[in-house]
Amino acid sequence: MVRLPSPSRGFRPAGDFGCGASRPSPEALLGRPSQRRARTARCLRSRTRIGGRRMIPDISSLLDGVRSVVEGCMPAVEQRRFDIRWKADGSPVTEADVFLERRITEWLSERLPQLTLIGEETFVESASCGPRQGWVAVLDPIDGTENFCSGLKEWGVSLSIWNGADHAGSLLMLPELGDHMITGRPIRRVRSRITGFSSSIHPAIISGIADAGEARIFGCAVYNMFNVTRGALSRFVNPKGARAWDLLAGLMLARENGCDILIDGNEFDGSFLEPDRRYRIDIRHRYDFHPG
Repeated sequence: MVRLPSPSRGFRPAGDFGCGASRPSPEALLGRPSQRRARTARCLRSRTRIGGRRMIPDISSLLDGVRSVVEGCMPAVEQRRFDIRWKADGSPVTEADVFLERRITEWLSERLPQLTLIGEETFVESASCGPRQGWVAVLDPIDGTENFCSGLKEWGVSLSIWNGADHAGSLLMLPELGDHMITGRPIRRVRSRITGFSSSIHPAIISGIADAGEARIFGCAVYNMFNVTRGALSRFVNPKGARAWDLLAGLMLARENGCDILIDGNEFDGSFLEPDRRYRIDIRHRYDFHPG
């Protein structure tokens, strides 16, 4: 967990235009009237006033910005794709994971004051948990790293932004599949009878596959939650459990879109998930063809 300071604000005294520079014209400084009007309109669309004083980006625009950051980073991500090391639990992490988490963190920290970033690649297990104040971002830069470093396209980015205990907005993104989902945006719904399972071998998965009729294991929580939310999966089950950065954005989007969600066997109420433990999940789309 990383605590990030507010970005510093540079200051230049009025009339100081650099060493030896002549004073530019007002039009050069501010742009033509039509340019100023367009710039003002963009600012009004993309910013929200908090408490009558501080200006911060509205969350929907902020999440669009993160999406653009990821898209712009894809050449660098691809270069780092097969630079792999192994964690203590035997799972892979690539230089692309680390690079993308750092890049998104830097971009967010410039726009959200006093941001607390909880990321898969930077979280410290001994970090204190509990109530938090201010902005919190829960990020998995590359969910489905095993797929990613094997050259598969079924991997995704998961980002959930909170203000204290209140959910502000979430993003699921499938960069190589060209799809994404953002809080408050309409989605195209489909229907399915397929149940998706997590990739961890577990007795409940073995019996679940036998009972499901149609079952798939994709190896990426973001991919599974994206598809159960829109109905391309009727259900997604992870009986072994996953961490907050794997789940939180997808859970909030699934809840927003009417899915039934169980966390550790209890109905999910939309609360923040602490990052220091695993959560077993069962998500059913409203059009689940396999009730029971």
